[in-house]
Amino acid sequence: MNVADSRRLASELEQLGHMPVERVEEADIIVLNTCVVRQSAENKIYGRLGSLKPLKKARPDTVIGVMGCFVGKGETATLSRRFPWADVWMAPSDPARLLEHLQRGGLVEEAHSMEVQKVRRRHRLQDGDLVLPAGDRGELVSAYVSTVLGCSHACSYCIIPYRRGPERSRLKGEILDEARALAAQGVREITLLGQIVDRYGLDLEDSASLPSLLRELHEIAGLQRIRFLTSHPNWMTDALLDAVAELPKVCEHIEVPVQAGDDEVLRRMKRGYTADNYRRLIDRIRHRIDGVSIATDIIVGFPGETREQFQRTYDLLAELRLDKAHIARYSPRPQTLATRRYEDDVPEEEKEARRKALDELQAEIVGEINAELEGETVPVLVEGKKGDRWWGRTRTDKLVYFEDDDDWHGRTAPVRVTWTGPWSLIGEIDS
Repeated sequence: MNVADSRRLASELEQLGHMPVERVEEADIIVLNTCVVRQSAENKIYGRLGSLKPLKKARPDTVIGVMGCFVGKGETATLSRRFPWADVWMAPSDPARLLEHLQRGGLVEEAHSMEVQKVRRRHRLQDGDLVLPAGDRGELVSAYVSTVLGCSHACSYCIIPYRRGPERSRLKGEILDEARALAAQGVREITLLGQIVDRYGLDLEDSASLPSLLRELHEIAGLQRIRFLTSHPNWMTDALLDAVAELPKVCEHIEVPVQAGDDEVLRRMKRGYTADNYRRLIDRIRHRIDGVSIATDIIVGFPGETREQFQRTYDLLAELRLDKAHIARYSPRPQTLATRRYEDDVPEEEKEARRKALDELQAEIVGEINAELEGETVPVLVEGKKGDRWWGRTRTDKLVYFEDDDDWHGRTAPVRVTWTGPWSLIGEIDS
């Protein structure tokens, strides 16, 4: 979500006549886009803000803006007193205050704005359409598109509802216009974003839904692949699964977090389902979508989690054999129900031991899954080059590297897999 917000803000700044620079010391405008989902991320913000104080003192005209979850809703007055050298505080996904500040201060370069208009004409874009920043136009292959802002589910450990506000779906027309503009500028794959992306449209009056949105996006010329994340077990409908199965551009890859494999832990997390509910969902996904890959999220060391309860999570992961697992240690966040109600009583060394155990298990599982691809030819949408090797992803979100003299940027390469590991594959062009 922050990547999508940052890219959109960069395009807005370019339309006001600004261009990116390599070094922060050279910038007229500095924006920190922040995350506070874990304490380690929040700590980085304090350090980065502190490092900007001397720069602001040396160059008082520099505009410093802060956006994202650190700002949240209703936090501006407190933050302004604490960090007076920052000029503008912006709520998540809402850069309006910065843009207004720049326009009031006359920080608009008309000459460059004319260049942006030329870009619009060249790509046949309307004034309201998204224009990618200069560094991304014609280069960016895969882009994120926000569909649902905020969240109203309020899992007991999650700070997102308190910082990003209640769930709000963007209008379908806005999303389609953004996707068309991205495709016109060379983007070949979009990923739809939402805290619970499956709930898209439930708060709108036009009967919009994620399945119907996928079907309309599928008709956009130039787009080759469509993904979406993150799903929730309680909101993944058969209509959504059918859309994935039926639409060739929609990738057969599902991200649906389980978070824990013990029912009591799930209850205290306020997830709204049981481990057996999740098992049945995985069966349903695999039954309806051929060749699907499934990713999950897991939190270890939630307050009160015993070793026996953790073992149930371990056993569930071993049983389901999913393609990817994002594993995190529980981090208490202010305002959340878990912080107010439960003591953070699992020692940090125990949290790390549990995280490592799941990580090692998942590496073994994915290593075995990926080994089955050796010798197979897979379609890889190539996103870029690292050193001498091109890299991209399969439809099932497997990272693939290969070497070849042709220019494969933005193209789909037929790659025969010659080596497999748990985190990536290596291959060669199958000619």
